[in-house]
Amino acid sequence: QVQLVESGGGLVQAGGSLRLSCAASGSIFSTEAMGWYRQAQGKERELAASITRDGRANYADSVKGRFTISRDSAGNTMYLEMNSLKPEDTAVYYCRAEVIRARASTSVRYIYWGQGTQVTVSS
Repeated sequence: QVQLVESGGGLVQAGGSLRLSCAASGSIFSTEAMGWYRQAQGKERELAASITRDGRANYADSVKGRFTISRDSAGNTMYLEMNSLKPEDTAVYYCRAEVIRARASTSVRYIYWGQGTQVTVSS
């Protein structure tokens, strides 16, 4: 099967930086669009940033100019560079990936989620 493993979360002071990683592995033919979602305590999950297989990025207005999403040349690892962090960035960050599985129809995409990594920004 397919697994998404996240890393890089932690505690940081306001104005600091963190770099999140998400690695997709398993029976993968191709990893298509990927994205970082975040959910603060008691609030709705929201898209922070997404990236296509071709490297086209999209950002929520709240993080634009501060966060940078990227992926490696193979396309299976995604990163989120977070700079100038604010207390309102505090949330659990989840990795999402659209995957074409090995030995499966290339017209079918499966959605996988990571287990989340906590980012806490102190004031």
